[in-house]
Amino acid sequence: MISDITLGQYFPAKSVLHRADPRLKICLTIFLIVLIFVAQNFFALGLVAAGVVAVMLLSRIPLKLYFKSLKAILVLVVFTAVLNIFYGSGEPLVQFGIFRITLNGILNSIFVTVRIVILILATSILTFTTSPTQLTDAIERLLKPLTKLHVPVHEFAMMMTIALRFVPTLLEETDKIMSAQKARGADMESGGLMQRIKALIPVLIPLFVSAFRRAYDLATAMESRCYHGGEGRTKMKVLRFTQGDWVILGVCAVFFAAFLALNIAFPAVTHM
Repeated sequence: MISDITLGQYFPAKSVLHRADPRLKICLTIFLIVLIFVAQNFFALGLVAAGVVAVMLLSRIPLKLYFKSLKAILVLVVFTAVLNIFYGSGEPLVQFGIFRITLNGILNSIFVTVRIVILILATSILTFTTSPTQLTDAIERLLKPLTKLHVPVHEFAMMMTIALRFVPTLLEETDKIMSAQKARGADMESGGLMQRIKALIPVLIPLFVSAFRRAYDLATAMESRCYHGGEGRTKMKVLRFTQGDWVILGVCAVFFAAFLALNIAFPAVTHM
């Protein structure tokens, strides 16, 4: 299960998305998340889903990696879908005491489930096609106006990117520790909830020790290279918009116009 979590991983490839400006990708990802929650009917949400699938194909990243990112939250998706089935107005199709399933509830469940799936896929595209260094530079450039308010933008961007970068490393370390404990006879899958929590203690302690050791080694490496923050630093690769970025921006503008038309033309899905 832990090996299936792909959060924060970067997969190099030769695609239009990999060459795109990271600032544009971050802004478009945020914009796409807004569209996911603004969509009021299946037609608008379907357009967003189709756009996400098209971008996934353009990224030239194996689809199984995207499915791995969904596998990690499968329990949450199923739980949300089941919960929303019982929230809907209208005549009940099936009723169990105080619980009732209506057609509106089923539509709500499908609508919310598709939203969550699209949201995870959209954020996965960003991390899969953007390296940690590019993310740091993009976040720093986007938040640069905050330096006028004495906000340490460079340090903030660096911390976010380092945290995102070390998620796969810590997951890999957790998998190794759990495998080692199981090889020594530890039982982590049977028993009640409290027993499972107690069984995780031999995993958490070495994991925390390893995390602090990695943080100390990273700090030492940065200090030995005379790192002292963003003041006075220059960029080896300066971020600039290319012709391809403007083409992507134009396509997104057309996509947004089509989304607005579908979102207004068709009735909204009733959530209560």
